[in-house]
Parts: sequence; structure tokens; C-alpha cells
Amino acid sequence: MTKYDEITYLAEQGVRARKLFSAIVLTVIDDAITDDQRFGNGVDSIAQWARSSDGKEILACAGIDPSERAVRGLMNYVKKGIRTSVVHSRKETKKVIKGTN
Repeated sequence: MTKYDEITYLAEQGVRARKLFSAIVLTVIDDAITDDQRFGNGVDSIAQWARSSDGKEILACAGIDPSERAVRGLMNYVKKGIRTSVVHSRKETKKVIKGTN
């Protein structure tokens, strides 16, 4: 394996790792939306998770800056109540574009 091949392989590994951590973030968002619909505490739970040391580490590994701005963005997304697992459907995409639930 040449040095170039090794660098390419490691870069591809990094991309795969970020995708894995991004999937974790999306799952946490969906769980917070479910909590918000059932118990009304989803916004608080996503904020608490994102500010925790584990949350910050997962966000960073997903390529997301774990700043307060990112926390507010996650909170706003949970408030909208549109699950990430269905956002690609035509109906839900229209909701996102219009900014409604």
C-alpha cells in the first residue's frame, strides 16, 4: 500500500465515521421529537443531551460544532416536530419548506 493509498483509506474511514455519528444525532432528534409529542419535554431533553459531554463529543464526531448556536438549532428543529426519518416524504418536505407542522 502506497502512502497515497493509505491517506485515501484513512480519509474514507473518517467519512464513514462521520456518517455513523450523524445517524446517531438523527436518532436522538427523532427520540426528542417523540418525547415532545408524548410528554412535552423533547426540547429540554435535546438541549440537555447536546450540552452534555457525550452529546458534545457525538456532535463533534458527526462534524457539527457543539456550540450553543447548534443547541438552539436542534431545539428549534424539535419544536417543529417533523421527524428526520420521514422528512424525505413529499408531504413532510412541503411542511419543512412552509415552516409549519
